[in-house]
Amino acid sequence: MDIEYLKRIVEGALLAAGNPLSLTQLNSLFPPEEQPGHGPLREALAALDGDLTGRAVELKEVGSGFRLQIRTDLMPVISQLWTEKPPRYSRALLETLAIIAYRQPITRGEIEQIRGVSVSSNILRTLQERDWIKVIGHRDVPGRPELLGSTKAFLDYFNLKSLDELPTLAEIKDIDNLEPELELHHPASEGEKTDRDEDHEEEDSAPEADEQPAGQDAEEGGDEATEEASSDPEEERKASAAQGPTDDRSG
Repeated sequence: MDIEYLKRIVEGALLAAGNPLSLTQLNSLFPPEEQPGHGPLREALAALDGDLTGRAVELKEVGSGFRLQIRTDLMPVISQLWTEKPPRYSRALLETLAIIAYRQPITRGEIEQIRGVSVSSNILRTLQERDWIKVIGHRDVPGRPELLGSTKAFLDYFNLKSLDELPTLAEIKDIDNLEPELELHHPASEGEKTDRDEDHEEEDSAPEADEQPAGQDAEEGGDEATEEASSDPEEERKASAAQGPTDDRSG
């Protein structure tokens, strides 16, 4: 099959799809007897990539396949077209996602051990609803806890072809820059993490009780109650004397 014709078909399909297409999906666009196969398709993709050099659009291979997208360096300007602001996620959510990405397969208990604070159920639910993580098995220990791992949708969102493209730990700088480069940072103190864990935006905006050190509020309330109940007997005697004797006579 002519590579130039195949290149036009591939370009049109990627423009129309709105999501990444794998080689198998591209191959299935043709009748069985006319399917070009993966080799010619890769040639067509390479030719298309060459044609796009210096253009605003680039061909990118991500976890789910190939897609056409605006070049990253142009996005700060192009993104002004969208009035809706992109979702922002709490530091706790990004820390949890990063730990799963780097240490998978991993259990919830192991994540909590690394972070030093319990993981909110809200966080795990949000990550699963975004299709960034999934249950990939169970640890063969008592209780058989779920093993969590990342998905192809996670790779697609962060513009990665595979987990091998994650930045190395030596390149990690700041957890707040996780999007889109997955630059991470060593966890802050437990108190700071607890404060940030309560700052969930988008659908998980409500703070989770299991993100707070247990018993803190109860202790503070108990101290206040003790302070209010305590009084000095000597001060009460002086105040009573200052008021003078009580006269119960009328008239």
